[in-house]
Amino acid sequence: MNQNEYLDSKILIVDDQASNVILLQQILTQAGYTNILSTQNPLEVLELYKKHKPELVLLDLNMPHLDGFGIMKQLKEVETDSYIPVLVLTAVDHPTIRHRALSAGARDFLGKPLDVSEVVCRIRNMLEVRILHNKHRNLNQILEEQVRARTQELEETRQEVIHRLGRAGEYRDNETGNHVIRMSQFSFLLAREMRLPAKQCLLILNASPMHDIGKIGIPDKILLKPGKLEADEWEIMKTHVNKGAEILSGNDSKLMVAARNIAQHHHEKWDGSGYPEGLSGEEISIEGRVVAVCDVFDALTSERPYKKAWEVDDAVSWMQDQKGKHFQPELLDAFIKTLPEVNKIRDEFTDTFEKVSP
Repeated sequence: MNQNEYLDSKILIVDDQASNVILLQQILTQAGYTNILSTQNPLEVLELYKKHKPELVLLDLNMPHLDGFGIMKQLKEVETDSYIPVLVLTAVDHPTIRHRALSAGARDFLGKPLDVSEVVCRIRNMLEVRILHNKHRNLNQILEEQVRARTQELEETRQEVIHRLGRAGEYRDNETGNHVIRMSQFSFLLAREMRLPAKQCLLILNASPMHDIGKIGIPDKILLKPGKLEADEWEIMKTHVNKGAEILSGNDSKLMVAARNIAQHHHEKWDGSGYPEGLSGEEISIEGRVVAVCDVFDALTSERPYKKAWEVDDAVSWMQDQKGKHFQPELLDAFIKTLPEVNKIRDEFTDTFEKVSP
């Protein structure tokens, strides 16, 4: 360890006797220490400690107004993530006092009159431990920050991959890909309106773009068919739900579990008449129930090359007819409350299709 690390250390002397303060200052100066603070007023110690963060406090015990034990109690309240670096120097060198001081948080104890050589050695030993402790604590903080930053980066990357894959899947039957943006934003609004936990609202926002990822496994002749699907074609179309859940399987992170639930459940209906499993009520994940409302609304009110968009009022009227059938009643009521914000999102992320001449 570099000698300057010791000699540059901040040392705070606390003693109500001026002669003791002067003696300690002389001892430290002769030993090469240059960063020395002192006070004869015990009531000033707490503010000095918080302001200067000394590596070592040389503390007398017997002082007026506030003794050394009271000071150590104050310092403990400030030094919540470390120990108080106190070396007690006192004329009352009795085992009971020594034990009490060490129990109160002092790291070492010296009786007066002081032996200069011993004082210098004890101070150096304590500073070595304190400096190493601070280095270790700072290194741990740096490592924790790096781990936190890396974890955040990985989470953001995972969310971005999910979002982009969701849009990529959507491009197969929607050339703008804006459906997944609108629907995920709607879903977040609805989850928030239902007072779901904030973290769950964000999971729904970030996971819902993958709701139709299974469509990448549906043949174009079915997925892009402009007219009504035949019965056998419809059965193939419905497999996109299980395909999507399979694509999203194999990872148990909260984000992927939410995405898998949404892919698996967003075509289930409250009354059990949906697919693929015919689940009903709360058998359907809350993520799937939320997305079911928002997905249907956006599908109804969005233009496609093969259909015109419904007016919002017409879509809402039809959905209200489906309350308790397709949709959980409470969710539908909450969604209707969010319509002013929903319409702002629709205006921001519109779909535009080129007119193709016959």
